[in-house]
Amino acid sequence: MAKDLLCDRSPSACRRISPKWRRHPQQPPGWLKRQRQAERRIIMSKIGFIGLGIMGRPMAGHLLDAGHELVTVKRGTLDATLAEKGMTELDSPRAVAEQAEVIITIVPDTPDVEQVLFGEGGVIEGLKPGTLVIDMSSIAPIATQGFAKRIHEAGGEYVDAPVSGGEGGAINAALTIMVGATEEGFSRARPILEVMGKTITHIGGHGAGQTCKVANQIVVALTIEAVAEGLLFASRAGADVAKVRESLLGGLAQSKILDVHGERMIKRTFDPGFKIKLHQKDLNLALEGARSLNLALPGTANAQQLFQACAAHGGGEWDHAGILRALEVLADHEVGS
Repeated sequence: MAKDLLCDRSPSACRRISPKWRRHPQQPPGWLKRQRQAERRIIMSKIGFIGLGIMGRPMAGHLLDAGHELVTVKRGTLDATLAEKGMTELDSPRAVAEQAEVIITIVPDTPDVEQVLFGEGGVIEGLKPGTLVIDMSSIAPIATQGFAKRIHEAGGEYVDAPVSGGEGGAINAALTIMVGATEEGFSRARPILEVMGKTITHIGGHGAGQTCKVANQIVVALTIEAVAEGLLFASRAGADVAKVRESLLGGLAQSKILDVHGERMIKRTFDPGFKIKLHQKDLNLALEGARSLNLALPGTANAQQLFQACAAHGGGEWDHAGILRALEVLADHEVGS
């Protein structure tokens, strides 16, 4: 009977209910000890983390801070902070897979994920039965389904878990994480994802997380374009754009993009952030998917053309708020001038 009384909440949920881990009034003696033991098992996971870019570096740092042991693939000089926290380097994804219980990838594009997982010296060559593979890149949903099938056939569990929130979200462990997985895969991945993110949603089966991320990138691109057009209009009309933005933040036009990227546009700070060339890649996924679905996405196509104009002027490495610059060229006017 005691077993039937055990709380079905996760350790993290129990912490939110009772930060000091006081025993739930309905739980029998020993429940607290068992929950702490479960938490320690989560903390002691050995994770292979592949992809230490703008997003990956802080995400890996949070996992190290939480007590996980991390290994990665040697690529140049390892970030000093991660090295100090105990991250170690190995020669290949295969070597990482041979040592890790969990593998996380966050790399630029679909071919990069395929190479890491299935290329020569790839993860699949060293994959142990039961290994959890979490891909946090933003890649093609259909390809993701194929990757999941191959990992499953090799004895692993696959989760697609792309993220939104940009560099700031990664640094503050406040990412939104969109998950495509089996129920078992999601259950296994969630305690790890909670270390890096604030909003974790199980969207559906394999590929559903990536589909959600494509939808996210459509909304983000069009909203950034709308903010840029609004501020450009206000500036050309002679208004104080900083005060216009301040006023808009109090009304229906309020959004995180107006807050964060509107400020970037006014201050003209276009260092990434999230690079235009990566957003171009995501909108390509949207437009390719739309063609296969016989669907028109005219706003997405327009935003992609503006990103392309930026890239044509050497702006592929700009933050995606730099879409403003393409509009400024068309208007022959610079915001704030």
